[in-house]
Amino acid sequence: MVSVETRQPEQAGDAAGGRPDEEYERGLGSRQVQMIAIGGAIGVGLFMGAGANIAKAGPSIVLMYALAGVVVFLIMRALGELLLYRPISGSFAEYAREFLGPFFGFATGWTYWLNWVVTGMAELTAAAIYIHFWFPAIPQWFSALTFLVVLFGVNLISVKIFGEVEFWFSMVKVTAIIGMIVIGLGVLTLGFSEVGDTATTENLYAHHGFFPNGIGSSLMTLQGVMFAYLAVELVGVTAGESENPEKTLPKAINTLPWRIIFFYVGALLVILSVVKWTEFSEGESPFVKAFSEMGIPLAAGIVNFVVLTAALSSCNSGMYSTGRMLRDLAANSQAPKIFGRLNSRKSPAVGITASVALMGVGVVLNYLVPEKAFAYVTSVATAAGIWTWMMILASHIRYRRALRAGLLPRSPFPAPGGAVASAVALLFLLMVTGLIAYDSEARISLYVGAVWAVLLAGGWIRLRSRRTQSVESVETVAVGRVLKTGDDVQRRQPDGTDGSPSAE
Repeated sequence: MVSVETRQPEQAGDAAGGRPDEEYERGLGSRQVQMIAIGGAIGVGLFMGAGANIAKAGPSIVLMYALAGVVVFLIMRALGELLLYRPISGSFAEYAREFLGPFFGFATGWTYWLNWVVTGMAELTAAAIYIHFWFPAIPQWFSALTFLVVLFGVNLISVKIFGEVEFWFSMVKVTAIIGMIVIGLGVLTLGFSEVGDTATTENLYAHHGFFPNGIGSSLMTLQGVMFAYLAVELVGVTAGESENPEKTLPKAINTLPWRIIFFYVGALLVILSVVKWTEFSEGESPFVKAFSEMGIPLAAGIVNFVVLTAALSSCNSGMYSTGRMLRDLAANSQAPKIFGRLNSRKSPAVGITASVALMGVGVVLNYLVPEKAFAYVTSVATAAGIWTWMMILASHIRYRRALRAGLLPRSPFPAPGGAVASAVALLFLLMVTGLIAYDSEARISLYVGAVWAVLLAGGWIRLRSRRTQSVESVETVAVGRVLKTGDDVQRRQPDGTDGSPSAE
């Protein structure tokens, strides 16, 4: 195991300062960080992916979201403890680098970058599918390409504008879910709409039980459920640009359980009570389906607009995240130096541009296999996201070990359960990985992961080789200068003679 480096205060940075040479603008206020955290928990995984999960698991999908939510909370509290120990952009890679070793920092940074590139593809795919609700004649690939170009332009704006855009995106999502829950409760209690006579909480168990397809089928949905939570850790990337991380980050993380209970468990309980689970299918938003079944087409159109906003919001956040992660890698000489540059608005424009270019692969997938594009990219994103979460948990376990040894300062935001809770969450993620391997459709993500691991190993070997050659070159030049200086000193005397023996 790699030993934990004992960091001095000037190396680690104080709790509020992060790394002094980051040069980012601390333009994200408490209001924006809170809504980014909330919006991160409400994405395409809920609005779009929940339809396929309901079709597989029936009403038990509510339990799967709740179970996964508990694990995600443990992950976020572990991350929160590390963030308050040392808040910095690119936090996941930095902590893996510090506590697990340089290679793990390298692998985590690049894998999290891949996670958001692929997630961006998923969001673009979902957005294109939502457009079909209004304009079925428009090709799916064309919609995806249009959104990619528009969001790329938005993402080159300053972090303050980014935060404001995300604030309102999140506000739209939150308002929509609250409205849906209120209307759903009204249908259940007052009996209005076309499903008023059949809407009842008995729908949660009346149609072949709570586990209609068996517990095994319900567990198999965990990979899709985990994808729904992938963006919650985005709040950690904002640490280096938050105005007051000691106050905003703990508040954002501590409200996570309530967000999960209300937006996921609560919303799904209402939907599955109003409309029986057998009516839902893959490729269709359960929110849009629920309103359509109620006979409220205008409301269905509004919800479709909301879920479109959710997809674009998540993709926008992904572009933000990839640029920051590439800059962190460049700062540690693990990516081309050009990715470390900031534009005049203090935005890592080069890294964002490179990431957006690769997100264009999602447009190609939407052209070649539009019916499978969403399933493919979500499975790959889930595998990459799980790796990131594993590194957060492993780093937290190593931090706690160093803390017990008195090597590091205590974080003002300790995680409940400490290293034990992180170990339990780590075992859960390993179980989900096993489920991915068992699923014939999702297994493609592990194949992609194997190729990605080979690329990472090759990149790391080449990086280490170049560093070794660089060090050897510097040492050779230094030794040559020393020898040349010594030779000059030997030949030259203070009186200007060449130091040769006198002819006397």
